[in-house]
Amino acid sequence: MDINAIHSGNVKQLPGADLEDEDLSGQNLQGLNLAGARLIGANLSRAKLMGASLEGANLVGCQLTGADLRANLVGANLMQADLTEADLRGANLRGANLMRSRLSRATFAGAFLSGANLMGVNLQGVDLRGADLRGANLSGANLNGANLNGADLQGALLTEANLEEADLQGANLAGANLAGANLLCAELENTNLDGVNLTGACLVGTVLDQTAKHQAFQTALQ
Repeated sequence: MDINAIHSGNVKQLPGADLEDEDLSGQNLQGLNLAGARLIGANLSRAKLMGASLEGANLVGCQLTGADLRANLVGANLMQADLTEADLRGANLRGANLMRSRLSRATFAGAFLSGANLMGVNLQGVDLRGADLRGANLSGANLNGANLNGADLQGALLTEANLEEADLQGANLAGANLAGANLLCAELENTNLDGVNLTGACLVGTVLDQTAKHQAFQTALQ
């Protein structure tokens, strides 16, 4: 692979490229086609990937600190990737694997994460406002203080998840599984809890409006 061509911006089509362990930090890769590319262990810190295609790319262990990832990451493997402070606003991460990735101070506002694997991931304080998390696996995830205002979590798996002090106002939790979840002091006003599984969940100090209280009560009776 001619890395100089990438650095110079003279190439836009690199589907399936082997860029394992390459240093692409700070590079302008906007609009680049990297679908199916092998980027294991690559350094993409502060790289600009807005509009790039990384569909099905392998980014295991990739360094993405501060990167602009408002890109197509459908089915991408981001396992163990460092996404600290990464910008993923509106990014398409449908079906992506984010297990054991580092997401401190990352922003996922408006991102598409339906069917994504976020099992056990630390999302403490992360911005997920308006994110599409339908059917996502968030079991055991740490969402302490996370902003999920207006997020769509319909059918999501949140068993044993930590949602302490999380903002879930206006979120859609219809059909979600929150068995054993920690909702201590979480905000669930105007939240849709229709058909949600709250078996064994901690609701101490949880802020619920009348509709949410009714739905939670009906769930407890099932």
